[in-house]
Amino acid sequence: MKFLVAFSCLLAVVAAGEYCYNDVVGSCGSKGVDLKNCHAKYGAAHEVMFDLQSYVNAHIGRSFDYLLMSTHFGNYEKSREGFEKLFRKLSDTTWDDAIDLIKYITKRGGVMNFSARKAQEDEPEDKTLELYELGALAHGLDTQKKLAEEALFIHGEATRRREGYHDPEVSSYLEEHFMHRHAEVVRDLAGHTNDLKRLLSENKQTSLALFLFDEYLQKVV
Repeated sequence: MKFLVAFSCLLAVVAAGEYCYNDVVGSCGSKGVDLKNCHAKYGAAHEVMFDLQSYVNAHIGRSFDYLLMSTHFGNYEKSREGFEKLFRKLSDTTWDDAIDLIKYITKRGGVMNFSARKAQEDEPEDKTLELYELGALAHGLDTQKKLAEEALFIHGEATRRREGYHDPEVSSYLEEHFMHRHAEVVRDLAGHTNDLKRLLSENKQTSLALFLFDEYLQKVV
């Protein structure tokens, strides 16, 4: 009888692959069970895990950028409540997106790495966020485009049809939570930028044009 039990344990260990069940059975009731394969990882999410982690950190950084821009327009000197509201909303949205991404990473068996960052070659060394109104809108538009393009890149990596890289669930998540909304935000910011540029070009009273546009933003944001 003891021989059969020992033989069964030996077979379980030999047949063990990357399966949680094999980890449990292979231990044969020992207290020091190594459940190295009992995790939520499957598919090809691990192939884009660094990209997702970097995407989280990009959102966190952009959230603070938008927050600084919001406070810049909300001080007593600028007093642009519409612009303050716009960039505060962008800050809150990117922050919420970062939290949602972290939850998704852990859902797919990953761990958040706050040091994961891709090199930003086009970031100016002397970047300032105390911008005038039109420049702030242009900067916000460029920022949202970068976030949208990064989502497209990760989506493309997750849908590469080769062994170990195809994961439709990651693609579906990005489409549902980011890509459709990114298109709307980019379109809105592009519209705001062009509308303000046209308003400033057609109106000699710059202060009045900015005041009216700020009032408009307070209503539509």
